[in-house]
Amino acid sequence: MLIGKNVHQYLHLIAKKYGPIMSMRFGVVPIVVASSPHAAEQFLKTHDLIFASRPNNRVAQFISYGQRNLSFGKYGPYWRNMRKLCTVELLSTLKINSFQAMRKQEVANFVTSIKGAASSGVEVDISAKLATLSANMGCLMVFGKKYMNDELVERGLEDLIQDILVITGTPNIGEFFPFLDVFDLQGIVYRMKELAKTFDKFLERVIDEHVQDSKEEKQNKDIVDTMMNIMQSGETEFEFDRRHIKAIILDMLIGSIDTTATSIDWIFFELLRHPKIMKKLQKELEQIVGIDRMVEESDLEKLEYLDMVIKEGFRLHPIAPLLIPHESIEDCKIDGFDIPRGSRILVNIWAIGRDPEVWPEPEKFMPERFVGSNVDLHGRDFQLLPFGSGRRSCPGLQLGLTIVRLVLAQLVHCFDWELPNGMMPNDLDMTEKFGLVTARAQHLMVIPTYRLDV
Repeated sequence: MLIGKNVHQYLHLIAKKYGPIMSMRFGVVPIVVASSPHAAEQFLKTHDLIFASRPNNRVAQFISYGQRNLSFGKYGPYWRNMRKLCTVELLSTLKINSFQAMRKQEVANFVTSIKGAASSGVEVDISAKLATLSANMGCLMVFGKKYMNDELVERGLEDLIQDILVITGTPNIGEFFPFLDVFDLQGIVYRMKELAKTFDKFLERVIDEHVQDSKEEKQNKDIVDTMMNIMQSGETEFEFDRRHIKAIILDMLIGSIDTTATSIDWIFFELLRHPKIMKKLQKELEQIVGIDRMVEESDLEKLEYLDMVIKEGFRLHPIAPLLIPHESIEDCKIDGFDIPRGSRILVNIWAIGRDPEVWPEPEKFMPERFVGSNVDLHGRDFQLLPFGSGRRSCPGLQLGLTIVRLVLAQLVHCFDWELPNGMMPNDLDMTEKFGLVTARAQHLMVIPTYRLDV
């Protein structure tokens, strides 16, 4: 039943009939689906500790070095220590700010490339440009350099990450029916083994390069430098070797490359469908920034309507519509339901964002619904959980939000946009491509016109 396209939409439909907490069994695995803010709060806050683990994931075992990363790691002392290390050393405000000049330069390059198309009056594949921008920024933060596609053994880094997300997001029949596991009927174990080999070969080369360059004094250390220093210091209270570095690199790449590009693509797509909202956002940007310069990171905290647009985009199009599955580590009772140990918990934040009891006219894109609202994106408000909540919430929230705000603001501030071939806003294709991160199925083609006096 859970095999197929857009699982989150299907579960939303049946939740309308069976309620906000549904129990079902798929093969040997009990599955519980939470589809309301109250239900999500029970699993992610009230009983957070019981549901803080992850299920065994045969496919993720290969790519994350035995589930040693943060995303798929089992809850326990190792995971807690690793999250603390990542939060303090890799994703602190100080570390994020150290990459600000790089972000400014890459965004300027991005705008310049679109400006070139604008001067020629040609259409731009904005989805592809966002993917390249995110890949460049992700590589510079994590590796300290950009990697060309041919450096990945005939695979581009963006394509490799995309394949990993699609395969890890695909339910594996062998996990639910263990007697079928040996047959790998969907071929996903074989495909992931091949992806893992390619990815591992690339990461080994990256680490070797950093070992060779370690004698040089760097003014600004990248994330691999930081992790290599931690490993070589031997000061961690837990095992920490190359496998752990490679597993965390996977988290950092997925978080910085695919999720940000997909988020911006969805929100910008909605702005194109709603020209009046686009104009209102441009007006705010003109008032706060002026039309004689690009948007700076220091401007972002003043852009209130931009924040409303982003919240509304995350409500309608959360990039991980079912979050990553949780697993119960002991028996628990929630709202009268007995949840056995080993149950797999799916929190359908896509459905929560469309709950008419929480969101009036939920299918409409209306940023104004957040006027005077204290609802934020930090996981405290269970009607809006794009980054999750509780122990398993996304530790890269601050970095992700900074990039989404900065790039989206630049797209709206620097250019006017027109759809090609006489298309109307309602003609835009909203089809989703399901995966661990759910992107739009079709790339977004638009014609830019430069609008700044720079």
